[in-house]
Amino acid sequence: MLMTDAVAHESTVVWLGACQPDGDSAGGVDDLSPTFNQTILGLDQTEGGRSGFVPGVTPLPFTLGDYELLEEIGRGGMGVVYRAMQTSLGRTVALKMILRRDLASGADLARFRSEAEAMAQLDHWGIVSVFEVGACQGHPFYSMQFVEGTTLARRISHGPMPPREAATLLARVATAVEAAHLAGVLHRDLKPSNILIDSEGWPHVSDFGLAKRMVGDGSVTHTGSILGTPCYMSPEQSSGSRGIVGPMSDVWSLGAILYQMLTGRPPFQFSNPMDTLLAVLEADPLPPRLIDAGVDRDLEMIALKSLQKPQELRYASAGALAADLQAFLVGETIAARRGGMADVVARLFRETHHAVVLENWGLLWMWHAVVLFGICLTTDVLAWQGVTTRWPYLVLWTGGLALWAPIFWALRHLTGPVTAVERQVAHIWGGSVIASIMLFWVEGLLDLKVLTLSPVLALVAGYAFFAKAGILSGTFYIQAGVLFATAIVMCLTQNHSGTEISHVIFGVVSGLCFFVPGLKYFRQRRKIAL
Repeated sequence: MLMTDAVAHESTVVWLGACQPDGDSAGGVDDLSPTFNQTILGLDQTEGGRSGFVPGVTPLPFTLGDYELLEEIGRGGMGVVYRAMQTSLGRTVALKMILRRDLASGADLARFRSEAEAMAQLDHWGIVSVFEVGACQGHPFYSMQFVEGTTLARRISHGPMPPREAATLLARVATAVEAAHLAGVLHRDLKPSNILIDSEGWPHVSDFGLAKRMVGDGSVTHTGSILGTPCYMSPEQSSGSRGIVGPMSDVWSLGAILYQMLTGRPPFQFSNPMDTLLAVLEADPLPPRLIDAGVDRDLEMIALKSLQKPQELRYASAGALAADLQAFLVGETIAARRGGMADVVARLFRETHHAVVLENWGLLWMWHAVVLFGICLTTDVLAWQGVTTRWPYLVLWTGGLALWAPIFWALRHLTGPVTAVERQVAHIWGGSVIASIMLFWVEGLLDLKVLTLSPVLALVAGYAFFAKAGILSGTFYIQAGVLFATAIVMCLTQNHSGTEISHVIFGVVSGLCFFVPGLKYFRQRRKIAL
């Protein structure tokens, strides 16, 4: 299936990184028990060939072992689902099989195994039950509860849902997802087509094909894989870079589903899947009331809280989301209204998904801090020695920074390819270096006393960090503010101090502005490498 089709039809996509040593793309093969592996992997290919049965092709009805396959009720990129009769027990079941066993890769088989195992270990009214896992005549399968009704995708294809109906349904879904999390299972592919609605209106979560068992801290670390459906993937899933995917990733998906239930469309959806992924990473969703003024304000706030890009600003769990939806239903004040200034501050100072590139710059930023402080200290030493001519300072700043810049850039290239975002940041840094050098030339053209414009150095550096804050991390607003304030301090020391110390002050402050985040990301890179 083409990626554009995947977006349009809510299909799951799996983009793999160059290296997957932990088998994450397969949904966690190593997590499975040996018995379970043998059940699926120990297939009799020759017997399958004699059966003449081809999933998705052989006319129905067809008897396969203990099951009479009656009709096809669903099909995806990897599997096909039949309504079947289990003859030994006389009950109707849904039976899922791999669509093309002969073409299935090891990753396909592992995902199939992982899905069956994840569902089999969950026992909750809101999660489709698995009855049997096995292989028949060379075809791996598992049978599960047959939910007669429709899917949430079909329900909302007719338009937005009434507020109370949407809240009631999603509260039940969130309760089921919370049960899965408590059992140590992360879904990672929640979407409307994976939520079955029975004849009485109760939802049942299905399709655990990307499910993963969580580690002790309730998270899954992924490195280089993009797993999920673009419209409903959390930013940490969409980035495909180093990061933590955990229960709050499923909370994001639940928020995207609620958004679509209220507005009739996902929060982010474009014909090009890359545009969808970039929107998930970089854009904020339109408030639902701008799409449909009839959307309830409280439900809008619940949806938008679930869709916060920083994980810490979302609901702490699917259970917390369910509780807030229940509060809405009984007319109580919802927790989403109580965020206040803390949420605003957290949003302002959050990291963007581009911040990961700073792991490549950590050590270089620490060295840059040392070089910058050395130049600033030398500048004041020259002033203490009574040097008033302009050329020594010009040589120091022009030669020092002009020599360091290409060395700095060459060292960065040694750590790997340079991304487009890094080039943007490098241009900001390069522009600040050029502006700093030009100050001494401007002083000469204006016939000003040497070092008169030195406080502007702090303004230039502050502007550079202000620009980085919008690209990389909001914490750089702090560095920008400190550097802007440093410019004032430098002016005061020039006017009221008999000794030139403004450059030492600038060197210490600007050096720390580089060294502290540099140390943070250097340690982060080393931790991941270990």
